[in-house]
Amino acid sequence: MSIQTYKNTKIYVIAPANTKSGGPELLHQLVYHLRNDLNLDAYIYYIPSEHPNPVHNEFKQYNVPFVREIEDKKENLLIAPEVINRINELKTYSTLRKIIWWLSVDNFYISYFIKYNKIFYAQHIFNIFIKRLFGKPLFNAENLIYKYLSYKKNRLDIRNIFNNIDFHLVQSTYAAKHLNKIGIPKEKILYLSDYLSKEFLKSQFEIKDKKDIIVYNPNKGFHFTKKIIKKAPHLNFIPLINMSKEQIINTLKLAKVYIDFGNHPGKDRLPREAAILGCCIITGKRGSAKYFEDLPIPKEFKFSDKKENIPHIISKIEECFENYEQKIKEFEYYRNYIKKEPTKFINDLKKIFTNK
Repeated sequence: MSIQTYKNTKIYVIAPANTKSGGPELLHQLVYHLRNDLNLDAYIYYIPSEHPNPVHNEFKQYNVPFVREIEDKKENLLIAPEVINRINELKTYSTLRKIIWWLSVDNFYISYFIKYNKIFYAQHIFNIFIKRLFGKPLFNAENLIYKYLSYKKNRLDIRNIFNNIDFHLVQSTYAAKHLNKIGIPKEKILYLSDYLSKEFLKSQFEIKDKKDIIVYNPNKGFHFTKKIIKKAPHLNFIPLINMSKEQIINTLKLAKVYIDFGNHPGKDRLPREAAILGCCIITGKRGSAKYFEDLPIPKEFKFSDKKENIPHIISKIEECFENYEQKIKEFEYYRNYIKKEPTKFINDLKKIFTNK
């Protein structure tokens, strides 16, 4: 199955105005490659469209054009990320063909509940307020969201939201399987992953520079990670927070281990960035992490985030420290997989978008 393009096709990709994060970067990369590798007439459409300066400085390097209006014609395509407000934006057009790019699964449900569930919305806003006021949230939002989603998302009939969606692009096997589960026909689902920025792919690590350091993302799975930290005061844990891209790269070059017990709503970037810079990767089994296709590391490095597994996780960390030169070889397949992602991304684009 492929998406047909014509000589007069215009492709619009919805992105948030003047916003820097991993998702918007992928959207800019998509337009860049559609234009430069497939020679298609592609544009960013920023939300809000009237923003006076919508292009974030970080993304000016892609040099992709944007439009403030969309031509609603049957030859044209409109691509939106999976958050509910962007999906609702698709509904305002009646003629063009509509596509959702699932960069995650959980973010769809989080955005859905924030928009349509008053209690969830109130909790979300209150937690943000407390975090801004005191520097930390009142409760662990990520864990609360995960429990809420685990209970609610399989009890929702959301198929009507996707009635007029022509195609779904998925960034992970996790997303593809979830769409199958909620009733999206397989012929409407097309695989399109992503790749790391050149700063990470071109960086090199030296074994001699590596230190007995564990790095982690405090925004992902910290409710469990902090239990590991508490049980291992003799180990050196460094949070990847309030760092520039250069500082993250330099920190990962020094670390021997990266741990991630977050929800893995899609193929997360940080595990790949850590792996490409020579970290042994230890994760949980939530979301995309449970699929080898999304996180291709040996099973011995994946643990369910249960209290009884904490001693085993600490033991695995120490094992990576003591036998680093041997253990890092077990991630060679993953590193090669990551290095091939830019080429695979372009090849997948060429399979998806066919000319007529």
